[in-house]
Amino acid sequence: MSTTPLGARFRRVWVATASGNFGDGILLVGFPLLAVELTRSPLLVSLVSTLATLPWLVVALYAGALADRLDRRRIILAAAWFRVAALVVLVVLALAGLTDLTVLYVAVLVLGTLEVFADTTTQSLLPMTVDRERLGAANGRVIAAQRVANDFLGGPVAGALVAASTVAFFGVPVLLYAMTGILMLTLRGRYRVSRPSEAKIRTDIAEGIRYLGAHRVLRALAVLAGMLNFSTSAYLAVFVLWAVGDASVMRLDPPVYGALFAALAAGGVAGALGVEWLSGLLGEVRVLLAGAAVSSLLLLLPVVFPVAAVAFPAFVAVGFGATLTNVTLVSLRQRLIREELLGRVNATYRLIGMGTMPLGAAVGGAVGSLLSLEAVFGGAVVVALLATAFTMRKVTAEEVRRAEEEALAAE
Repeated sequence: MSTTPLGARFRRVWVATASGNFGDGILLVGFPLLAVELTRSPLLVSLVSTLATLPWLVVALYAGALADRLDRRRIILAAAWFRVAALVVLVVLALAGLTDLTVLYVAVLVLGTLEVFADTTTQSLLPMTVDRERLGAANGRVIAAQRVANDFLGGPVAGALVAASTVAFFGVPVLLYAMTGILMLTLRGRYRVSRPSEAKIRTDIAEGIRYLGAHRVLRALAVLAGMLNFSTSAYLAVFVLWAVGDASVMRLDPPVYGALFAALAAGGVAGALGVEWLSGLLGEVRVLLAGAAVSSLLLLLPVVFPVAAVAFPAFVAVGFGATLTNVTLVSLRQRLIREELLGRVNATYRLIGMGTMPLGAAVGGAVGSLLSLEAVFGGAVVVALLATAFTMRKVTAEEVRRAEEEALAAE
């Protein structure tokens, strides 16, 4: 295990990412809570999650192409300040009492689009700030920070802010995204690939798609990520109806619901910080698949035993397993893709991995409306386990080793 320091540049990106993800976490939990105050329809509530993640289907490939052409730091910087501007508009609308479902839908669509540019580019920027052998540790720290910010802090803070006022809910993320923008302003250096493409963007996008489609390991991992996110998105899109309010099964208050995501984050932090050690002990592929299987199965516990005493430890364990899988997927992707293609192929991968989220949310809302919430939860777990079994047959440690050797030889 390498002990090379991660360095000052990484620390700036790390803190900037944590600040932005704190804002993301507040909005992720808070928007559905606002929607539940306006409607109890599973379909209308799930539409918030659908629109928030729809941009992964629409602009992810374009975002990846830009990350391979422009300075990656400047893209992240622009996304931060555009989010500040969008949230200031929402604060004004909230002060005027004009926040309704339509406003929520437009807001999550705009903010979700900016998140695609920020997240896609951040994953492409990170390998430019640390040595290759420390990518696992760097990704573990970044994802640990994301877990703390998104869920451990974001969930409870979102519940408290929504309970306080809509203005406060929109206002606090303004400060967090502004901090991200300021930190990225102070990041020195050039973060553009050495040989940026001069072809048409459509040509670049097509090259990224072909690369992923022809890569036996990345292709299988993209399918796994897509199915896991489809399942999780379907589950969480309607879980708020299962958990929050007098009409729910669990009858939790919004702050307690937010605290559930803090439990998810606590497990996620442990997984992110322990993944390098566990991978060294058990191997990356075993950690990847075990994390996916365990985190999927444990989603059933709050459904079978719908009480807070069961849901909280279950979410801790889900966070642990899911983060083991997530960190390993990101680190593998960064090692197996050449630098000049990283933005495009990363975006193509995430189009599959994240683009299934709006589909999952929409399916979850529709099945919840037509059948039952229990049908959504059970179906989500089955899909996730089938995807894990498929990957187990396609991806082995030997296949990963061979693919990494090919990537190094091509540089």
